Amino acid sequence: MPGNTFGHSFRVTTWGESHGPAIGVVIDGCPSRLPLNADFIQAALDKRRPGKGGAAETTRKEPDRVEILSGVFEGLTTGTPISLVIYNKDAKSSSYDALKDVFRPGHGDMTYLAKYGIRDHRGGGRASGRETAARVAAGAVAQLVLNTAGIEVIAHTVCLGGIRAKEMNEQAIENNRLFCADAEAAVQMEELIASVRSEGDSLGGIVEILAKNVPAGLGEPVFDKLDADLAKALMSIGAVKAVEIGAGMQAAFLRGSENNDAIGPGGFLSNNAGGILAGISNGDEIVCRVAVKPIPSISLVQQTVNTEGEPVTVRIGGRHDASAIPRIVPVCQAMVRLVLADHLLRQKAVNP
Repeated sequence: MPGNTFGHSFRVTTWGESHGPAIGVVIDGCPSRLPLNADFIQAALDKRRPGKGGAAETTRKEPDRVEILSGVFEGLTTGTPISLVIYNKDAKSSSYDALKDVFRPGHGDMTYLAKYGIRDHRGGGRASGRETAARVAAGAVAQLVLNTAGIEVIAHTVCLGGIRAKEMNEQAIENNRLFCADAEAAVQMEELIASVRSEGDSLGGIVEILAKNVPAGLGEPVFDKLDADLAKALMSIGAVKAVEIGAGMQAAFLRGSENNDAIGPGGFLSNNAGGILAGISNGDEIVCRVAVKPIPSISLVQQTVNTEGEPVTVRIGGRHDASAIPRIVPVCQAMVRLVLADHLLRQKAVNP
């Protein structure tokens, strides 16, 4: 079964390619009578939109204006499928003509050809980060569902190129372009991005996603555990190479007496579990972190082969980000929103 659809009760199907006429998403399972208009979705898309400026970002300028084609009447969701479209306005496919017979290192060129016997060589096709705009649009709709339970999802940059945030000031997240909760670290990150971009290289980093006010009881053991679905959702983002929940990898270095979250009359005394026990939310804050790889499109000379298997060198031109951060931050936020909305609706079916 093709893997373009995600979710169980709140299902999203994205479609479109980076250099096609448009990208979009169909959302099925959204409850009726929720207030929704294009401006609400647009506010989320504007955080991910390319071409806003800054050292990290591509010069591709896409307005990313979303249009609602179905599922909304007189400002309210109808309960029927919601279809959203975002037209590509600034695609320049000619930049990729020289690469159509070359496998770019770090990209899905070789694997897409192996799977389908054909690949869209205009940018990355479905493998392009451009596809994530549809996810962000769907995530905005998912937030409407979460609002009914008072659930809030926050995403922020905790590390970029080895520079780590040392403070957690939520007010600072929206006050710098990198969505970093440490204003001083954000400045250092920007300086590093500018330096690395001038060298023709790119950077990776770490994004943390927090979900607040999540009620206990969300999750469907044994194969649809809440943390399992969160991991799958976040790993489905192209640039993500690892996911942690709570203490994550650090748990392997702790003793049980250190890793267990003691419980007092007021709740948990620590949160190494990341808000999830036995695949079910425990009412504490959900904590996820993702490792984001460096953008593979760099202007440095790299060794590869062409479609005939002959060795060649390649220098990738075109318009590319120097880091998936900050634009990946709202994508991570959206994927967590989709999982939580799905499980919230599933739980209501089990325990109305």
